[in-house]
Amino acid sequence: MHFQLTDDQRALQSGMRELLAGRFDRDALRAAVDATVDAPGTLDRRLWRELGDAGFFALRLPEDEGGVGLGLPEAVLLFEEAGRALLPGPLIATHLAAGVVKGAADGSVVVTQSDGALIEWYEASDAVAGEAVAEGAAVPVRSVDPLTPLHRLHEPATTSDPLVGLLTAAEQLGSAARTTEMAVQYARERQQFGAPIGSFQAVKHLCAQMLARTELARAAVYAAAVTGDLADIAGAKLLADEAAVRCARDCLQVHGGMGFTWEADVHLHLKRAWVRKERWVSEATLTELLAELLVEVG
Repeated sequence: MHFQLTDDQRALQSGMRELLAGRFDRDALRAAVDATVDAPGTLDRRLWRELGDAGFFALRLPEDEGGVGLGLPEAVLLFEEAGRALLPGPLIATHLAAGVVKGAADGSVVVTQSDGALIEWYEASDAVAGEAVAEGAAVPVRSVDPLTPLHRLHEPATTSDPLVGLLTAAEQLGSAARTTEMAVQYARERQQFGAPIGSFQAVKHLCAQMLARTELARAAVYAAAVTGDLADIAGAKLLADEAAVRCARDCLQVHGGMGFTWEADVHLHLKRAWVRKERWVSEATLTELLAELLVEVG
């Protein structure tokens, strides 16, 4: 099968990248990280509404219901861009709640992602997976990602919607692509022994492996967006998780000592990739599910 994005899809993806570059560039990202020190879990509601105005949440709603009327492939492209930019917030939950929870489609309401015993971005005033959660029912827990606050539910909910897995995989894909670009750019600029470190064979191989891993995940995620098949989504999630985590680690390796500093953005991609890897279902459960589905097909 020959995959090529249409002109409209490319324009949609480019438009979202431009929007995020203007409203959530690196300075805004670092400001958001710094803000978590004094106010953890603070969400930029103005940006959220701008995303709503741009059709991010209502993308798949029919036009006669006030939506954009597009499909899963287009949604995957937008979430890929969100992953590249490390855009914080329960994007997937709010997107999936559009048309179900009033105000979700236009970004005036934030719908919190529920994932097993953990929920992201819980606030008493927000909707949790489209249902009310009693005040005090969610207890804050420490999150490895400074931009993804987590809470534990006393009575765990479950999220079985495969679209959570697919859109999470799209975010992971965007992060993997971005860390690959960061590694290549740094390898071109950083000089050692009078030459760019990118000219050294070991660094070349590392960057090549990052690119191969990312493009394999891209093919799987795009294919799953077209088919909507559960087995395809499971495989795409596994590949995208591996790409996001390993590319972030390899990017850190290319950066050397600088990569371990708080000022570098590499650790933010790695931490977010770890959090996303645990979203939907666990890796072990997902592997077993994929194996069962493949046996049934065989």
